[in-house]
Amino acid sequence: MTNLRPRFWETIPLNKLTQQEWEALCDGCGKCCLNKLEYEDTGEVAYTRIACRLFDGATCQCRDYPNRKMHVPECVVLTPKTLPKIAYWMPSTCAYKLLFQKKRLPDWHPLLTGDPDSTHKAGQSIKGITLSETDIPEDDWEDYLIEETP
Repeated sequence: MTNLRPRFWETIPLNKLTQQEWEALCDGCGKCCLNKLEYEDTGEVAYTRIACRLFDGATCQCRDYPNRKMHVPECVVLTPKTLPKIAYWMPSTCAYKLLFQKKRLPDWHPLLTGDPDSTHKAGQSIKGITLSETDIPEDDWEDYLIEETP
């Protein structure tokens, strides 16, 4: 990440970021790749340990990020335009959501620490705790609910 403006997240609106800056906001927690259950009667969103079939639980990354929509049509592509519609189900620590809400990045965010593993070291990722959606029937997902921050 060499072409990032200094502390861009503090001065540049989300819709004016370069693609590289936008991608750099991701802390690599992987929580957005978890399957969530939304309860119609309350609107509550519950996180499960069940991850997208493309999610690599050991690295906490998508196995085919550039082509994910081709493999997983229901994958939500986060952009400044889609953010307002989906922020409600995003993790409370997500940089995109925090900046959208005019809040600061957490102290452990890689942009602040300079360490790409700081999210994992701070215990803020789902690295190593997920199961693949290909292994668990959707009817059983409620058996795998977790707190938002494992």
